[in-house]
Amino acid sequence: MTGSIPRRAATTACLVFTAALAACGSSAPGAGDGAGDAAATQPQASAALAASEAEWREERRVGLLAEDGWTSLVGLHWLELRAHYIGSSPTSGIRLALGPEKLGLVQQERSKVYFTPERGVAVTVDDAPVTGRVELHDDAAEAPTELRFDEGRGRLSLITRGARKALRMKHADAPARTGFGRIDYWPVDEAWVLEGRFVAHPPGQTIEVANIVGGVDQMPNPGVVEFSRGGADYRLEALDGGEGGLFLILADRTSGHESYGAGRYLDTAAPDAQGRIMLNFNRAYNPPCAFTDFATCPLPPPDNRLDLAVTAGEKAYAKPAPANAGS
Repeated sequence: MTGSIPRRAATTACLVFTAALAACGSSAPGAGDGAGDAAATQPQASAALAASEAEWREERRVGLLAEDGWTSLVGLHWLELRAHYIGSSPTSGIRLALGPEKLGLVQQERSKVYFTPERGVAVTVDDAPVTGRVELHDDAAEAPTELRFDEGRGRLSLITRGARKALRMKHADAPARTGFGRIDYWPVDEAWVLEGRFVAHPPGQTIEVANIVGGVDQMPNPGVVEFSRGGADYRLEALDGGEGGLFLILADRTSGHESYGAGRYLDTAAPDAQGRIMLNFNRAYNPPCAFTDFATCPLPPPDNRLDLAVTAGEKAYAKPAPANAGS
């Protein structure tokens, strides 16, 4: 789902789930063993789990820094008029952060959006030159349109959020990408690899999910995930994660403190036939809006605000200071 790594990583993690639970169960200290009590409060991780999480974290970083990754976002431009000239020139109706001074014309006609390139500017779709007006298919379409320019380094696409449409622009030279810092994590901990239970909702059920740009979307809500931690029970409304998996948007007692204020995301593999599901909170990750101002991140539903400090996964991202800061 949004900002995640390939689903196969969630499946791979299942291979270490049994070992993780076994390690958790075998680490209980003897009665009265003060040193053991202290050790039990420290994060514990088997070699297999530590290696799996290191691989996941590297894939996560590679995905964020890909030429079309979330850190490549440089613009989110809402279409308010019937026609907009777009380009990096100050005179453009929609001014792009990077790219040619005049890229082309975007037009809205009824519910459709079209693009016409500026004469002499090289623009492609699926590696084919765009020589005239083309329809832009949005991110909900089976085959969304992506315009490429600046020798392929720039990308422009159409997104729909509620009743509004916007142009999303990515560029390989985005400052958030070229100046990316580091992602900090809590230590890998077997105790945050939990078995949950999936309880299905009636087919077709949806849930209202607010997003960070002020909109509300109805999203498929296949069921709820229940789990226990420290003797207390918790529930998370689940969204469709694709390929049978689930996508969880959650906030917890670390949100706005050690972790990102707008919550974190967690992907899971599909529940088994008995509804059992693995929740590896070591892979709770920041939404795209933690890294860029141009994302439209969905926010945690009210029921997904946990009265629990999830001290696992990604911590809040601290954007590096500009190179000339303080000079």
